[in-house]
Amino acid sequence: MLQVPFIRQNKEFVLERLAFKNFKELEVVEEVLALDDKRKKLTLEYDETQAQVNSLSKEIGKLMAQGKKEEGEAQRAAVAALKDRLGPVNEELNATEKALHDTLVKLPNLPAAMVPAGKTPEENEEVRSGGKIPDLYAGAVPHWDLAKQYELIDFELGNKITGSGFPVFKNRGARLQRALIQYFLDYNTSNGYTEYAPPYLVNEASAYGTGQLPDKEGQMYHATEDNYYLIPTAEVPVTNIYRDEIVKDTDLPIKMTAYTPCFRREAGSYGKDVRGLNRVHQFDKVEIVQLVHPEKSFEALDEMIAHVETLLNQLELPYRILRLCAGDMSFTSAITYDFEVYSAAQQKWLEVSSVSNFEAYQTNRMKIRFKENNGKPQLVHSLNGSSLALPRILACLLENNQTAEGIQVPTVLQSYFGSHMI
Repeated sequence: MLQVPFIRQNKEFVLERLAFKNFKELEVVEEVLALDDKRKKLTLEYDETQAQVNSLSKEIGKLMAQGKKEEGEAQRAAVAALKDRLGPVNEELNATEKALHDTLVKLPNLPAAMVPAGKTPEENEEVRSGGKIPDLYAGAVPHWDLAKQYELIDFELGNKITGSGFPVFKNRGARLQRALIQYFLDYNTSNGYTEYAPPYLVNEASAYGTGQLPDKEGQMYHATEDNYYLIPTAEVPVTNIYRDEIVKDTDLPIKMTAYTPCFRREAGSYGKDVRGLNRVHQFDKVEIVQLVHPEKSFEALDEMIAHVETLLNQLELPYRILRLCAGDMSFTSAITYDFEVYSAAQQKWLEVSSVSNFEAYQTNRMKIRFKENNGKPQLVHSLNGSSLALPRILACLLENNQTAEGIQVPTVLQSYFGSHMI
């Protein structure tokens, strides 16, 4: 959530960056400022009226003590009249503050200076690439055929138990999933991230804090009776660990990692790259989150990009890193880098990770702050990234490492998986 003082002091800049992000409803900025003006006016009226009440109330006791009963009663009547005014003013003030908040959350985060212009994924900027695209043998097939041939994943069984997009991993497929999760967590924790095992459902405040609500409400599974949401990513519960807290500057950076299943309705994406593991409603992912000093957030972003890149190099997967253009970024992000791996059997690039810097957008919602040299609390910056999302990683591992003798397991995974071949 943007901060009202920043909007007021930098109105033209805010309008320019929102337009750059392809945000159309620029009139919302004026609505925010008008509501803030009204809030200030009502706050002043309430405070001045309350001050009068306090002042007159003190005088009543003095007048009564001096035997000036009539004057005291007149003052008492004046106080009662002022208190009658306080109620409606307070009610209008509360309604205005709510309207201001509800309007403010309609504004997305501002794109950072290095974000490229553009509106579509085709306009994203390739930063670099790595790994080698394999030359597959003549009998190579996509991962959904390999899954059936080697009895790794049962897509039909998932349809029976739940519905489309809920695959069942079994035998060596389940073991490969477990190996990837353990490898990712071990790598993350060895690089200074504290591991958490958070809940898979969150309350409305948590979903709001990281920006899933109200922007992505239609993409989340909602347990309506308890008003809980199934998490679309571990970012939601993990970042909320520090909601409404003030940390010491010496505690920064705070680095957290977690494995969770993730649940996404993927509304509106039917018919788009939905075969096999390309697009599912439940999947496993290991996440990394950092809370950092505002002056260090882009340094942390570079560190997290290098962290994910190392994982892909160790898995021996061909990849490319894209800096997303302004129009293709999420509502909450200031800058995002997508990692894609090449699926040799499908001959296409598949996204496996996003690493984003949200600056103070999320932490303003969650009121995650720090104190520096016992000064005034400031908002920390938050970042997160997939490290990594498993479905497409697993799909590419199967496809890119298939041979006539079987599917080879990358060297780094062999001790976790227990074999060099599937």
